[in-house]
Amino acid sequence: MKKFRKVLDGLSSSSPGVVASPSCGSAAGTPTAHAPTPLDIHVQETLVSENFHLCKTVRHGFPYQPTCLAFDPVQKILAIGSRTGGIRILGRPGVDCYSQHESGAAVLQLQFLINEGALVTACADDTLHLWNLRQRRPAILHSLKFNRERITFCHLPFQSKWLYVGTERGNTHIVNIESFVLSGYVIMWNKAIELATKTHPGPVVHLSDSPKDEGKLLIGFESGTVVQWDLRAKKVDFRIYYDEAIHSVSWHHEGKQFMCSHSDGSLTVWNLRNTTRPIQVTYPHGKILKDGRKESCKPILKVEYKTSRNSSEPYVIFSGGLSYDKAGGRRPTLTILHGKAVTVLEMDHPIVEFLVLCDTPYSNEVQDPYAVAVLLEKDFIVVDLTQSNFPIFENPYPMDIHESPVTCTAYFAECPPDIIPILYSIGAKQKKTGYSHKEWPVSGGTWTLGSQTYPEIIVTGHADGTVKFWDASAITLQMLYKLKTSKVFEKPKGGESRSGEMLEEDPYAIQMVSWCPHSRLFCVVGTSAHVILYRFSKHDANTQIVSIEVRLQFDSEDAVSPSETENNPCFPEQGPHSPMQPPSPSSGTPDCLPCLKVKTRPVRMPPGYQAEIVVQLVWVDGVPPQQITSLDINSAYGLLAFGNCNGLAVIDYLQKTVLLCMSTLDLYGAADPYQRLTRSPRKNRQSTSDFCMRGLSHFYSDSKKRIRTSYQSLTELSDNQVSVDMERTKSPTSVAYPSPLHSDPRSTPEPTASLRASHCSPVFYLLDNVKGPGRKLSLPTDLKPDLDHVNGHCTSPTSQPCSTGKPRIPGVPEGPRLTRRGPGRPPFRKAQSAACMEISLPVSSHTEGGYASRRAILQQLHGVSMYSHDEHHTTPYNWSERAESRENSFSRSRSSSVSSIDRDTKEAVTTLQFGESYGRKGEPLPTACLWVGTSLGVVLLLPMSIPAEDEDRMEEPVTIGPSGTIQILKGSVLRFAFLDCGGALIQSPYEVWRDPNGPEDPDRPRRRKLVNFSPWSSQEACVDGHIAVVCSEKQAKVILMPSQVVLFSHNITETSFVLRADMVSICNSVCLACFCANGHVMTLSLPSLRPLMDINYLPLTDMRIARTFVFTNGGQALYLSSPTEIQRITYSQEMADNLQDMLGELFTPIETPEAQNKGFLKGFFGGNTQPFDREELFGEAAAGKASRSLAQHIPGPMGLENMKAAAGGVVGDLARARIALDQRGERLGELEERTALMMNSAEVFSTHAHQVMLKHKDKKWYQL
Repeated sequence: MKKFRKVLDGLSSSSPGVVASPSCGSAAGTPTAHAPTPLDIHVQETLVSENFHLCKTVRHGFPYQPTCLAFDPVQKILAIGSRTGGIRILGRPGVDCYSQHESGAAVLQLQFLINEGALVTACADDTLHLWNLRQRRPAILHSLKFNRERITFCHLPFQSKWLYVGTERGNTHIVNIESFVLSGYVIMWNKAIELATKTHPGPVVHLSDSPKDEGKLLIGFESGTVVQWDLRAKKVDFRIYYDEAIHSVSWHHEGKQFMCSHSDGSLTVWNLRNTTRPIQVTYPHGKILKDGRKESCKPILKVEYKTSRNSSEPYVIFSGGLSYDKAGGRRPTLTILHGKAVTVLEMDHPIVEFLVLCDTPYSNEVQDPYAVAVLLEKDFIVVDLTQSNFPIFENPYPMDIHESPVTCTAYFAECPPDIIPILYSIGAKQKKTGYSHKEWPVSGGTWTLGSQTYPEIIVTGHADGTVKFWDASAITLQMLYKLKTSKVFEKPKGGESRSGEMLEEDPYAIQMVSWCPHSRLFCVVGTSAHVILYRFSKHDANTQIVSIEVRLQFDSEDAVSPSETENNPCFPEQGPHSPMQPPSPSSGTPDCLPCLKVKTRPVRMPPGYQAEIVVQLVWVDGVPPQQITSLDINSAYGLLAFGNCNGLAVIDYLQKTVLLCMSTLDLYGAADPYQRLTRSPRKNRQSTSDFCMRGLSHFYSDSKKRIRTSYQSLTELSDNQVSVDMERTKSPTSVAYPSPLHSDPRSTPEPTASLRASHCSPVFYLLDNVKGPGRKLSLPTDLKPDLDHVNGHCTSPTSQPCSTGKPRIPGVPEGPRLTRRGPGRPPFRKAQSAACMEISLPVSSHTEGGYASRRAILQQLHGVSMYSHDEHHTTPYNWSERAESRENSFSRSRSSSVSSIDRDTKEAVTTLQFGESYGRKGEPLPTACLWVGTSLGVVLLLPMSIPAEDEDRMEEPVTIGPSGTIQILKGSVLRFAFLDCGGALIQSPYEVWRDPNGPEDPDRPRRRKLVNFSPWSSQEACVDGHIAVVCSEKQAKVILMPSQVVLFSHNITETSFVLRADMVSICNSVCLACFCANGHVMTLSLPSLRPLMDINYLPLTDMRIARTFVFTNGGQALYLSSPTEIQRITYSQEMADNLQDMLGELFTPIETPEAQNKGFLKGFFGGNTQPFDREELFGEAAAGKASRSLAQHIPGPMGLENMKAAAGGVVGDLARARIALDQRGERLGELEERTALMMNSAEVFSTHAHQVMLKHKDKKWYQL
């Protein structure tokens, strides 16, 4: 508990740190008598460093780049290894564990110690690891590193503690599982083959003991040689030589024959009675051609030979083997041969490995297979073998996250409790049919619902335009609902767009989402510069989608030259910022068209989220619209706001009108904190690719330029200073202040009509570090090094490549337009979230040392792509996994010789937030406001006037207009949040959800029900004001409203920059959570901005992490750890303490099934073998010690003797008690047996003694 009190000496009405706007009017003067001052703010902070602890919780999704598969038939758990060294262990729903090898080496093979709670992994670095699965977090017990040989295959017989390890040299070593040391018993390759053989047999590809005799080991070499080794006699029983290479071997359960798969697509069956040649050779998918030759086939990579009690015919299941001639267009296949029936199952992805699931763990019993687990490159399926049509089981794990590449994520904790059941009910109708009616066969482990559970939802946006809602409660993940945003658009005929050009591969890719769980409003931003607003309804509807087209682009034709300004000092009747009327269809111009075409006919929409409005940015002069960088929606206000590097647009979705469409510069009004100088164009430019920006100075002569140099007012700006109303020097670029209202909703057409809004006001572009005459940004000395611009280009992850406009070349008459991409083709290379957009870095020799490190960070850590204006318009981005490597590399611009002076940087709108606040400095009452943050670190405030009554809201216009600059921060603004004067987080007001298609009651008209969480519920509370928290890439500030005084300021990082920031609630308090580009996760207290946690957690290696990292309430966060997996983490000590109870148990005590009794006759004629004691054969006493240089033992944190004691939780305690009871019972049984033997021995001895006594009873001593 810490109580702080902020004291600012010399506080006056013109407090430093606030840039006032002359448009604020009288309300922008001194605060009212009731306004609070920093002396009055008393907040008790309860958060301390002990409340925070960072750790991983659970990983969801499909294992990325899988390599191997294993299954425990008794415990019924499954393990998947990956190329990155990860292990996923799966059981019943809720039992999902991820572990990682520290080396990161690929996992080559997995071997369960069946029903022992342990797992052996063989990795590509030739190391064996023994994992303990009797605890909720598996840990390595032992490791064995091979130094001179490469591991190729491993085999562990059931109920054996000796592991057979085959190597690349053809040798077979034996490892003791308990001590994890090598045995001195080695099967050398030169002893396994004939001495006359001159060639090496190749690596060991198969090892298995004979089902008939455990003392016989079958060794398969890659060259086609198969050897059965007698372990007791240490010699070869038989050798088999085949011309084709062997890929796998499978025994018949009787141990009299086995089957091999070969590289020519053949299957051979060998009988132990005659090993000179196979008894059967088949080409399942190969035919005999007319000339007598056999069709060449692909290799059969694996075969399984299983028998069934219900059928005399065995199951032969294999992958591959298709004919080369027919397999050109075919998918990977899994073939099931059962008698004369041949079933070929086509897969969507290549098969990595498959396993046949059987009930019995004994290899010498009838197997009775019931399912086939198939591991694909990008999916995992289980086929039901008990039904004739072989259906697949419905997968309970979220393995389809990557069905389309994930482009953005959102995480919502503490959702309304009714939202998850209703999404479940709607989403259940979307599920596919045709699954097996049986339960999921991987049902091992135990999992219970923990005590720390609350509704959580994860939303993922994808490259194909789909949005998925996931139930993330209790650290599980289940699909709730799937939304396809592409259904609101017309499908282009023949793959062509409206302009006759080929469409981009992913024109519907989701860039960012905004969701209000309370009002159930959902809004998505797509890569084609479109925004779609959805409403939730339980009923289907047949409605018309309203299309609104916005012209948010600066036009060179809209600029006003000095001569025009002199003759017409004022603009015509139409304001410079008012939307222009759309051009008539007869004009024939291809401009003013959106990238996609919205369906004009009524659309039938099923229950769920139904599209209501589509807002699209249009092309201007052949230039595509820029990506949208920020979005916010508020159901209580009925407003939608979005911005990009050109400006800001506000939509009234209730009245279906455009309220505001304004450039970023015009938002400043008369209080622009930056001095912008006009710039002369470079002459004799040859192509439009050299023009990223254009300014009004293109049309000015040097003699008419007027340069503003008001450094004095600018140098007075600092982090805590207030700039008084600045006198703007008259210049040819000065424009009148815009009218706050930009459209009259009463004059708009019908809702089904297509509305257009245009922006035709001059826009100033910023250029830093420019030598010579040009448009320049003059900044105060203390702010210059902190702006994230390198050579005039914004290197912030929230900035956009600004390639807009159609420049004119001076002295050259305007001819026909250059060939450009048509308006139907989206120009964007990649859809990203608001805080991690595509970055444009020019190649320039004018790079200062201070910015070189930042540029290197962006290039190396973000995977930034460098491209020219031409590349931006011609190079599409492929969302497929083939392009995954692009995230860690960046391509050079083809116009690398273009210096930075030829390019400018726009000021993008990077974040937006609706809320109740004070629109102007010193206002007595709060109003609805829109907070705007830009890429230059400027915070702007736009107050709004919204009619209160429902009838007036639908008819009266909403007025909105900028009130000036509030604050300037270092770096792009990322996040806003509001606190009351007690330190509690103020939620945005919202409208209570009501079904838009529900039945209406004529007696009770439907009215909007609004909920306001602001602390101004009474007139007395209004004197308290509120606190605004602003976070940028470099800095965080706490501002007291309405006085606009900076209470606290904290520089978050100096060497890096913040990628994601959010104000979250944790432990009944609020803090600021930040994720930086250098991998640090930090938390700061609010409102004092006191550092609470700073952990170097995650090195940022690619753009995917930056694009998908999000925080949420309750101390949780997530990011996309791979293209197919979501990693959830917690930074709350409370949740970390309770994590063990929330995880599932991997091991449960289960009795090992007893082996079947063969019967007397079968055992007699089958040739009962003598018992095989591996300990006696492989132990140190008989085999000696192995060479120390061959392998190195690396002990783990615990030994096998402590393995059983390491199990945690109630189930672990029961398991230990059960094991101890079993051991005690065994010992008592042994004691009883020994006692009985001793009694029998005593009786026999007594009998013999009595007989001897009777025999010699009557004899004399000399007769003995």
